[in-house]
Amino acid sequence: MKSKYITIRQAREHNLKSLDLKIPRDQFVVITGLSGSGKSSLAFDTIYAEGQRRYVESLSAYARQFLEQLQKPDVESIEGLSPTISIEQKTTSRNPRSTVATQTEISDYLRLLYASIGVPHDPKTGKPIEKQSAQEIVSQIMALPEGTRIIILAPLIKGKKGEYKNIPKQVAQAGFARIRVDGNIQDVQEELKLDKYKMHTIEVVVDRIALKDSVKKRLTDSIETALEVGQGSVTVLQPEEETEKTYSEKFSSESGFNIDEVTPRLFSFNSPYGACESCNGLGTKMEIDPELLVPDSDKPWINAIAPRTRGRSHYLMYYRAVMRELAHIHNVDPYQPFKKTPKSFMKKIFYGTGDSIWGKPFEGVIPYLERMFQNTDSDWLKDEISRFMSVLPCPACNGTRMRPEALAFRINGLNIAEVNHFSIKDAKKFFAEVKLNKAEGEISEQIIKEINRRLDFCFNVGLDYLTLDRMSATLSGGEAERIRLATQVGSGLTGVIYILDEPSIGLHQKDNQRLLTTLHSLRDIGNTLIVVEHDEETIRKSDYIVDLGPGAGEYGGEIIYAGKTAGILKSKKSLTGQYLNGKRFIPVPAERRPLDPKRVLTVKGAEENNLKNIDVTVPLGTLTCVTGVSGSGKSTLVNEILFKALAKELHHAKDKPGRHKRITGLQQVDKIIEVDQSPIGRTPRSNPATYTGVFSHIRNLFSQLPEAKMRGYKPGRFSFNVKGGRCEACQGDGIRKIEMHFLPDVYVECEVCKGKRFNEQTLEIQFKGYSICDILNLAVTEAIQLFENIPPIRSVLTTLNDVGLGYIRLGQQATTLSGGEAQRVKLASELRKQSTGNTLYILDEPTTGLHFADVDKLLKVLQRLVDKGNTILVIEHNLDIIKTADYIIDLGPDGGDKGGEIVFAGPPEQLAEHPTSHTAKYLKPLLKQS
Repeated sequence: MKSKYITIRQAREHNLKSLDLKIPRDQFVVITGLSGSGKSSLAFDTIYAEGQRRYVESLSAYARQFLEQLQKPDVESIEGLSPTISIEQKTTSRNPRSTVATQTEISDYLRLLYASIGVPHDPKTGKPIEKQSAQEIVSQIMALPEGTRIIILAPLIKGKKGEYKNIPKQVAQAGFARIRVDGNIQDVQEELKLDKYKMHTIEVVVDRIALKDSVKKRLTDSIETALEVGQGSVTVLQPEEETEKTYSEKFSSESGFNIDEVTPRLFSFNSPYGACESCNGLGTKMEIDPELLVPDSDKPWINAIAPRTRGRSHYLMYYRAVMRELAHIHNVDPYQPFKKTPKSFMKKIFYGTGDSIWGKPFEGVIPYLERMFQNTDSDWLKDEISRFMSVLPCPACNGTRMRPEALAFRINGLNIAEVNHFSIKDAKKFFAEVKLNKAEGEISEQIIKEINRRLDFCFNVGLDYLTLDRMSATLSGGEAERIRLATQVGSGLTGVIYILDEPSIGLHQKDNQRLLTTLHSLRDIGNTLIVVEHDEETIRKSDYIVDLGPGAGEYGGEIIYAGKTAGILKSKKSLTGQYLNGKRFIPVPAERRPLDPKRVLTVKGAEENNLKNIDVTVPLGTLTCVTGVSGSGKSTLVNEILFKALAKELHHAKDKPGRHKRITGLQQVDKIIEVDQSPIGRTPRSNPATYTGVFSHIRNLFSQLPEAKMRGYKPGRFSFNVKGGRCEACQGDGIRKIEMHFLPDVYVECEVCKGKRFNEQTLEIQFKGYSICDILNLAVTEAIQLFENIPPIRSVLTTLNDVGLGYIRLGQQATTLSGGEAQRVKLASELRKQSTGNTLYILDEPTTGLHFADVDKLLKVLQRLVDKGNTILVIEHNLDIIKTADYIIDLGPDGGDKGGEIVFAGPPEQLAEHPTSHTAKYLKPLLKQS
């Protein structure tokens, strides 16, 4: 009989204080509590880790020999545990070939759909392509000049792996003497030696002919034979011209456009048969960008754009002399500012001209740099030139990633790239309204049904604004988590324990209800949901709550409350309960900061992505929130346009800003800092101590200790990144990475140093009884007490504590930090730097992973920064941040194509009265309550 509970006894992982807990199965369970109270330790490091370990142990002895045994979590026992699936935020794919469509398998069904019912069209004329007869193919070949020598080939194997040892024998039995293997013609009597793990193409040589009128019948017979052998395809090779062309009796047009084999792989940009040949299916190419050649448009153009390559001053002088001569020919002043120079002339400078300068045409700056980049073997020179390059849409496929043959097929007038460019919401509409004849409908019914199922799942978790071709690498942690959640819903598994990490992150309150409905549907089919969450609505809609605390780090790890959701409102011990029942709350400021109309930044004509040519004003010296439903254009406006434009202007950054006309008020900002949620490092060597720089102070301190001086130890001795003091068995990592093949990679403790990272001699040096390893294992709050009399170290640690990170360990691996924790480490690092009073800080959802009490603490830090005259621009859905802002820019009204407009701009009280704003609907009751 299946147990009704997951029973945990004596859980001691990390800071958990020997917890005993019974979690009801088949329920929606929320684990909440202060940041660092042990939520992830319980959910992921105990329950999920034990589930994964048991799965590995359930495999056969043969399978287990490849995996190594996983370490058991520090828990006495867990009963009632069924298969566990973890859906976290920080495992977003960085593969440029991964998209929303490929992750959700919608891409697979789209390829099958287009291969089944797509109608091919000629790219030049737009007319549908009909099938071609052998006689029509012969007529096209006979149109070649008389005397042209051709070889007629029939494809047998096209781009498939294998050894194909029997092919020559089979071809010989069919009466043919030669085959072409991977481009080389050989006799069928020769032994065929192929690498079975590589792709191969094998064709039969059907005939060799010199074209003239008298060979037409022979040519016809040979073409018919080749079409029969090649299953409808024939390749005609002109050896003297080194050209070849494939003809097909399947699809061919009057303009000579042919489509050979129509299979699903033709519609995949991850297959060499469907990918654009120029960009190999990436949709982008590194190209010389004229804008990057001119970092300062106020400079004279001749000084601004000449390619600067060290060690080639003689060429630079020659190059400038050529451009002066060109300027003389066109009557242009070489020393006038670039921005005032005629564009038609600058085009000649950039791309070259037919004008003869000293006996030869002027090549142009961009063709010259491209030629140098392609031809040089010097890595240094490639690096130099790459400074002038940007990732731009591939000119061959216009960013679609597909070859012309794939784009020739249409359904209801749209090719597969156009359908892939739909948002999930628009794709739902397209497939609901698609018009098909009876035969097409019968063929595609099941395929379209599967596509619609997956679109529905994505729609229901609040991802309706994402386009199908959106790269996975550009998704936020919350979006990536919800895509995986949608995929799990589609799998229809039952009896599973799903463990989720803040699935509401990045969702507007309007979209949160759909997510909760999805979570409830997962529960209702017989699954257990364990969700680590701080969102108030999600907590209230749960069946059962586990509240951990009372504090963070060593002060946490205890169960404050475990029971039905309604019961926590009556708990006197629970901080979460006090915020839920209204006894505690984050107050609305008594007064907002006055806005100075002279101190503003204004973005004019913003129209990147879905922005509708909007003008946006950001008041300086304020805390300003950019709000709006998911996909309304917040990140585009703030990160793609404002941040990149200011970073380019103030810090000469390389990234190209999103499309806009201009930005005014730049002179009032002298520094811009973006504090995002990207990892502070991607290896176990990165940690908060190294990122904030406090580890350098600690190493210097250790090197000054008497014992260290006697031994001649320098600061480098106490680094795990260099030889000398570190453990060489794990090279200072303290752990070893184990590849799990069909499971995620895991890390196990180094058996030599037992995870301490340093050798024994280094660990003998101690400060107040603590070795360098012990220091790295201290929580920030503990380290503050230890180093209270050492100002350089104490000041950094105090700042980490101020942003709510008092619980994290100094040496905690960067790979284990959540996006919100990584962001706050960066914020702490910036806070300790000297403020100019004219700095613009940009933060993207800084409340990620924060409890109500931690949000209150973070707000005090942000307000402190603004009080010094700085500006904070926050993208945020958290209503506690929104209600305390001085100014709100609300975008919408909805996401995707229905967004990109300014719904409202002004103080929160005025927004709350707005009749159509989705944000206003949820903000109004909160302002009244406060």
